[in-house]
Amino acid sequence: MADASAGQREWRVTGMDCGACAAKVRGAVERLPGVEDVDVALMAERLRLTLDERQTSAERVEKAVRGVGFGISPKGAPPEKPKGGFILPDGAFPAASDDETEHDDTAGQTEDGGATWVKTAKGRLVLGTGALLAAAWASKLVLPSEIAHWGFVLATLVGLWSIALRAIAMARAGMPFTIEMLMTIAVGGALLIGEPEEAALVVFLFAVGELLEGVSADKARNSIRALSKLVPKTARLEVGETTREVAAEKLRVGQVVQVRPGDRVPCDGEVIEGVSGVDESPVTGESVPTLKEKGAAVFAGSINTEALLRVQVTKAAEDNTIARIVRLVEEAESARAPTERFIDRFSRVYMPAVVGTALLVAVVPPLAFGQAWDEWVYRALALLLIGCPCALVISVPASITSALSTGARNGLLMKGGAVIEAAARTTHAAFDKTGTLTHGKPRVTDITVFVGGEDDLLALAAGVESGASHPLGRAICAEAERRGVGVSASTGARALPGRGAEAVIGGARVCVGSPRLAEERGVLTDDLWPRVEALEAEGKTVVIVLREDVPNGLIALRDEPRADAAQSVAQLRKLGISTVMLTGDNPRTAQAIAEGLGIEQRSGLMPTDKVTAIRDLASGGHVMMVGDGINDAPALAAAHVGVAMGSGTDVALETADAAILRNRVTDVAALIRLARATMSNIRQNIAIALGLKAVFLVTTVLGITGLWIAILADTGATVLVTMNALRLLFFRPTALTEAAEPDAREAQEFVRAG
Repeated sequence: MADASAGQREWRVTGMDCGACAAKVRGAVERLPGVEDVDVALMAERLRLTLDERQTSAERVEKAVRGVGFGISPKGAPPEKPKGGFILPDGAFPAASDDETEHDDTAGQTEDGGATWVKTAKGRLVLGTGALLAAAWASKLVLPSEIAHWGFVLATLVGLWSIALRAIAMARAGMPFTIEMLMTIAVGGALLIGEPEEAALVVFLFAVGELLEGVSADKARNSIRALSKLVPKTARLEVGETTREVAAEKLRVGQVVQVRPGDRVPCDGEVIEGVSGVDESPVTGESVPTLKEKGAAVFAGSINTEALLRVQVTKAAEDNTIARIVRLVEEAESARAPTERFIDRFSRVYMPAVVGTALLVAVVPPLAFGQAWDEWVYRALALLLIGCPCALVISVPASITSALSTGARNGLLMKGGAVIEAAARTTHAAFDKTGTLTHGKPRVTDITVFVGGEDDLLALAAGVESGASHPLGRAICAEAERRGVGVSASTGARALPGRGAEAVIGGARVCVGSPRLAEERGVLTDDLWPRVEALEAEGKTVVIVLREDVPNGLIALRDEPRADAAQSVAQLRKLGISTVMLTGDNPRTAQAIAEGLGIEQRSGLMPTDKVTAIRDLASGGHVMMVGDGINDAPALAAAHVGVAMGSGTDVALETADAAILRNRVTDVAALIRLARATMSNIRQNIAIALGLKAVFLVTTVLGITGLWIAILADTGATVLVTMNALRLLFFRPTALTEAAEPDAREAQEFVRAG
């Protein structure tokens, strides 16, 4: 348990290319006294920990990270360049010269996306060792072999210098089993047994592999960085009668900005004047512009397409939709998948096992069977190189990061690898009805009057429901306003949970409630009940208006299903997933909606009943619960995966395991397709990593392949795994959804037709 005096600290760490790099940073700091809860995020380049500065200072943490070859700077400070592993004896890096740019030195690109790998330390190392190797080969053609021999030795030592220093630093930090240590032993051993040419080639190939890892890692990071670049740098702020350009990040809540046609919206806000189509595809992936008028919400990064809009800022820059999406994607790295945690544990045992096996290969055949020492030491050195677990360690996080980025671009947010793995295993999908399968905006469809006229009945009902927050109450008030009916003055209004509401109007008690309430009060007569049943059979919700417990009339309302709800159910069925609708509505209304959508239903459920239903489903499989993220919070928490519908609302982004920004029900199937594609990609990566190693471990022991083939296979496996993971950046989980939109509209027409 952390000391009460300890506090959380955060740094940016540059130079991390793979999961092994993150493990090195973690290992460097977690052994320090007073350090707890260490979290290293590879793609976010973040180190976060709980630090008791009475035991260890922040400077000591930074020195430990620099000591193992990485740049580190406090959160918000300019990023520090790692020096490519050239470490001074005290573990500190030499100061950067004025002409060195401040960007991640291992990345293949600058922060603005320009290709600059030649200018990085790793790029220079590749060019330097490559030039020396080429010179040594050239000298071998024209000079005596004894002289050319020293050319290869020089090329080897230049390339090995930084690797050996890093290996020593890692060992001093308590991490002796690293790729740097394996490289140092293998290349040093090759020099000792008289194989400098092969040693130089191995060093060069290793440098190339590290450079490619950096470029690949930065490509994945750029897909996340691109999200934050969607928000424009400036905004047209209204100041009195004029406008002036200001930095978008300086906008404050309540200010008003103008968004011209073609401009990106600089903030999350609310339209206060103007009507225009807004392209929200950069934020939600929705390809069709959405009409925005007074009162409509707009998101930072979306594009105004038609006319001038005046927008009032509702959220600060650090809390707008884009900022929260980026933050969510970055934080998702910490929620590691079970597969990733298993591979981490496996690699900790695997590395010492490889070293032990190599040692046995080196000594057992010569000692037990009189074999040649040079030959078996050489094979053991090659075995050390092929045994490096880099490709295996990066196989899962590379795929997860690509999937999170792809999901964010398509309006599908998942909070980490654990959620992706759970979503891929989904066998049952449970949906809330109101606001999820339906629009959540019921409207009055029928008014049946027993006493007085329709306007009189509507005035009474609106009087009781005035100020109500329930969707049915708001719909009744909206209908009264639409008809121009005056609302009856009421007093003593109160809700009747699960049944309706009541108030005193004109000295009489008036209730607007469900048939259940009328039945409890003994006024649901034999004449009244058939009328209620007939309306409910049409998928409508019926409320009865009672004046002093005398039925004055019926009001029927219907919440129309979303246009794509039936298509979503069909897509999930094709994925082998059974679906069920959970609702608190009456059985007949629920059945009418369910039949139109082709989904099973459980009705009359209170929030606690939904939790029970989720647990029942979970006993026979893996359950995904889809709700609006507010009323369904208990059920979302009880499911294996909770998915919140909502266009970037705080609740949708923060309360559930995943969120669907486009408010399309078909995106539930898209989310599952993305999760399954990710797990398939992970399995492919593991097969590539382990398969190549298995083949070359055997060929190495048999003497078929040597040192340079071993490092080429190891580097090749790492690059193949990374490139395979990057394929997910081009995966379109919503492609089937978009192609099926006409079918969804036809399904909606079918539902409306009854």
